[in-house]
Amino acid sequence: MIVAIAGASGFVGRALTAHLVGGGHDVVALGRSVSSVSTGARAVAVDVGDEDATAAALEGVEVAYYLVHSMAAGGGFRQVDLRLATAFGRAAAQAGVGRIIYVGALGDAPSSPHLASRHEVGSALAGGGVAVVELRAAVVFGSGSISFEMLRYLTERLPAMVCPRWVRTRIQPVALVDLLAYLEQSLHVAAGIYEIGGAEVTTYREMISAYARVRGLRPRRIIDIPWLTPRLSSYWVDLVTPVDRSVSHALIESLVAEVVVVDPEPARRAFSVTPMGVERALAAALDDQDQQVSRSLLTRGDGLVDGVYSVVVDVAIAPGADDVVVRDLGTIGGRLSWYGAAPGWAARLVLGRLVGEHLRPRRPPAVEAGALVDWWRIAWVGSGELVLRSVGWFPGDAWLGYRAGQGALHQVAAFRPRGIPGFLYWKLLTPVHRVAFDRMARHRVQRASAQL
Repeated sequence: MIVAIAGASGFVGRALTAHLVGGGHDVVALGRSVSSVSTGARAVAVDVGDEDATAAALEGVEVAYYLVHSMAAGGGFRQVDLRLATAFGRAAAQAGVGRIIYVGALGDAPSSPHLASRHEVGSALAGGGVAVVELRAAVVFGSGSISFEMLRYLTERLPAMVCPRWVRTRIQPVALVDLLAYLEQSLHVAAGIYEIGGAEVTTYREMISAYARVRGLRPRRIIDIPWLTPRLSSYWVDLVTPVDRSVSHALIESLVAEVVVVDPEPARRAFSVTPMGVERALAAALDDQDQQVSRSLLTRGDGLVDGVYSVVVDVAIAPGADDVVVRDLGTIGGRLSWYGAAPGWAARLVLGRLVGEHLRPRRPPAVEAGALVDWWRIAWVGSGELVLRSVGWFPGDAWLGYRAGQGALHQVAAFRPRGIPGFLYWKLLTPVHRVAFDRMARHRVQRASAQL
């Protein structure tokens, strides 16, 4: 089927694009900036508020997904969202699109601007005359979701927290993998509004505790302060988390409203999805990110993205030494000297023993994906590429990757902290890491040059 995804560069849009491309659909990715969409999709840069340009982009499309929101625009997002949805609905009708699939929000007669806007968008899309499948959902558990990232940072970074009364508001989160299944099956169900959610109704207080259990953290102490307003608590979230403030503020304002499935029967009859419970959905989100970092490590940039810190180092390789560097990547295992900065690694292994780690150098039978080597598991090995994923690290999850060729060595180190010890480990050692990672990359090239 030929499908278009408006908002393909967003959290759900990126995941849906990859999912549908993998399912054999012909995907047209629409957005103002769609350069990073999944391989296999056709990217079209367009402002969905431009009705004529959007209609042209939708020519030949059978189904269009609408995953656009404007909360980053600040206080006027509600009017912007309504205008964009109205224009898109008309453009879809002009292009002859058969149906629009939209992810809205749960909530019965919501009082918050964010939830009310989600309902208004659904009505505006239908106003163009195209049949609409509207999936109403609450929080989506997946790495990159603003709601999930707020939960992650608060739980990881705070052993105790003062929370407003909204931490007891009932909510029915859904796992990203389940949402993707609903979205794909929406290609064939009858038009209408469907309320979807996970297998459990919970609260933010319970989600914080569940995340701590799944991540292997100590129980978090939560103190309720009834008079702490959503606006005041949003400033506190700003202090603790690095998420987009304009979006997080709009979401926090909506947390006073319950977002649970009231009528599950329409979705139960139309879809064959068996949704996950809270802890399983949280674990799936973390596992999915783990695999995603392993796959995309060598394309990551410097800095913090979705709870993962990355440091990138590029070093020039002497003419004629590319093949030697590539061969040297295959000699990993059993020697600290392979890495460079050997005294630092020796100190790291000793300090690890103090917190219960049992890391040791070891050689694999073969350098291949899945093999254990030193304190890593090989996540990927290819022509001139090697990606390693840590095994048994106390402070968190680490990755180390190399790509050699075309006169340069590209090295990426990444780290996902586990709780406060992991956060402090990274922050306190950041200056040391910068120096050590640079020395490690240069060491790879120097070893090759010595063999010429």
